[in-house]
Formats: sequence, C-alpha cells, structure tokens
Amino acid sequence: MVNYRKKLISKEWAKRTKMSRVQDKDTRYFIEIDLHSLKIIKCSFNQKENLNKGRQTNANVHRLFLTKGQYNKLVSCCANELATVLET
Repeated sequence: MVNYRKKLISKEWAKRTKMSRVQDKDTRYFIEIDLHSLKIIKCSFNQKENLNKGRQTNANVHRLFLTKGQYNKLVSCCANELATVLET
C-alpha cells in the first residue's frame, strides 16, 4: 500500500512540474502517423490514463503503439531523423 501511495504522489508531482515524465508499467509508447503524407508527426510516450483509452481523436492521424523495447530501438536508431517530432 505504501509503494502504491508513493507511486501516485510521484506521478502527480511529475504532472505538475513537467520536469520529468514517469515511465512505469502504465506508460504507453507510441508514434503518430499522418495518414495523408504517411510521415511520423509525433514520437512520444504517456501514461495510459491520459491517452483516451486508445481512441483516435483526429481522423487524419493514426496512433501506433509500441513496446518499450521497440520505442527505445526506434529512438536510438533514428534519433537524427526523429529530432523534430521526438518528445522526451
């Protein structure tokens, strides 16, 4: 119970300060692809409670979820190419 409370406090603190983002079991990694140009427009991660349960809010954008390993490999291999769309 104590660990759960610490986790909630740290998540709330990270949300308020926006200095660092929490990466834990509730983190979802994704890229967003523009369906017209087929280019990556966003490469990021966020807590699952902030992602609208996977629903698409923009019909022109597709969000593709990745595992943490896939995300890290994509970022490490393509860091220069993703520099404009990568959110850390």
